[in-house]
Amino acid sequence: MKIELGPLSRIEGHLNVKTTVTDNVVVDAQCVGEMFRGFEVILRGRDPLDAQQITQRICGVCPYAHAIASSYAQEIAYGITAPANGRILHNLIQGANHLFDYLLHFYQLSALDFVDITAIANYKGSDPELVQVRDWVKAELASKKAFPGAPFLPRLEGQYLKDDDLNIGALKHYIEAMEMQKKANRASAIFGGKFPHATGIFPGGCTQKPTIDHISAYQALIEEVRDFIQQKYIPDLLAVAHGFPDYWHIGQSRGGFMSFGLLPFTPASDSRRLFASGLVLDGQVQPVDFDLITEDIKYARYSSASGLKVNEGELTPAPEKNGAYTWIKAPRYNGQMVEVGPTARILVDYLQGNNPQVTTLVDRFAGMAGIRAEELNSVLGRHLCRAISAVVIADFLLAETERIDPGAPAALELEIPATGEGFGATEASRGALLHYIRLQNHKIEKYECVVPTTWNCSPRDDKGNPGAMESALIGTKVANPAVQIESVRIVHSFDPCLACAVH
Repeated sequence: MKIELGPLSRIEGHLNVKTTVTDNVVVDAQCVGEMFRGFEVILRGRDPLDAQQITQRICGVCPYAHAIASSYAQEIAYGITAPANGRILHNLIQGANHLFDYLLHFYQLSALDFVDITAIANYKGSDPELVQVRDWVKAELASKKAFPGAPFLPRLEGQYLKDDDLNIGALKHYIEAMEMQKKANRASAIFGGKFPHATGIFPGGCTQKPTIDHISAYQALIEEVRDFIQQKYIPDLLAVAHGFPDYWHIGQSRGGFMSFGLLPFTPASDSRRLFASGLVLDGQVQPVDFDLITEDIKYARYSSASGLKVNEGELTPAPEKNGAYTWIKAPRYNGQMVEVGPTARILVDYLQGNNPQVTTLVDRFAGMAGIRAEELNSVLGRHLCRAISAVVIADFLLAETERIDPGAPAALELEIPATGEGFGATEASRGALLHYIRLQNHKIEKYECVVPTTWNCSPRDDKGNPGAMESALIGTKVANPAVQIESVRIVHSFDPCLACAVH
């Protein structure tokens, strides 16, 4: 039986997932990115300083990560190092954006896979937020469609949390989380200029000078977000995990894990980071070599050569290509499929013992769940790794604000060289993000982006091996093949961003 799950809701962009189900088991899956954009083509011949602005338009959810990756790449191409304040402000902007994204993903994009919205329909209390949610839910259920600003539908057939108090509490936090997301975005905008698409991020630093007032305002916002993470986000996640323990063992990808590292401690391009860089294959960690990253296109709608390295990348659309089923390329590391994202970020760091706080949190929560760290490769594992990332980042951001020197410069004067090239690597909330720039005659000759969802939602490579999400879906038991709430939960656990994937 062939079933299409698309259009998938509660994700960023346009994704379809085609599945083949035999005896209630998914035996094949194809992730289909349904549009073409072509940012690399747009950037050719432009002023290099356009790059960190234009690439932010790849995605309105994680624009800062693109600006940061582009700035890192340009700094290497220009042979410059940002001042200490510049790198700190980059961290403060990007880190707050991560906190926004984790709360958005859990509450607005995935929690309703587990929380029973019907529990609130009979709410008799007077809490104004819960009354509002009750009225939204009742109206949606009556009309059988989601309303703008209150997308509680679709509600798929399946098992949900049975405790009404937990369900009602989670729905209240759904509303509160929106306010926390606004606060995280305001914090980013204090130094970035605005959200989305910061104007303050540049190679060589940040154009916003940090003042005591800016720092104090940022700290106040992040403290509120941190309290929500610890007091509500973590307990809600643990309630879901307690109610659905099978999902520690559902949705495993069948490859390695890769992280480029996040939030450097110093301005140097090789600085140690809050989350370490590395590649995990067969349980062993090794350094990342960008020269070993290639992109296959046998099943992608492009006629350019397959297996090209990032610095050789080409982009020739071929919408009628025979055998192709997606606009997403298939990145591979030395020919291997890898998963990127929260689980990769935490496992890479944990296995290297880079950050003691990560180690402590993984051991604590894995112990509570009765799992090993390796079992973070699962639906619940991805959710837990986002929460761990949120705790660690929130604490780091508050400490980072204390390292700002308000009297020191935050940016460099820039002079664009005639030639140069550079890789810029960071972690978007969804995973490993790589930008490459090459200059000729002071202009962009080549620009390439390899983004997280391109890795996770990749089609088969030239050898026929599936990408991370496809491999995680294959083998899944589903109660109702026509609905497949189990498959939808797997897809949502990756938090796909199709705008990025088909950039």
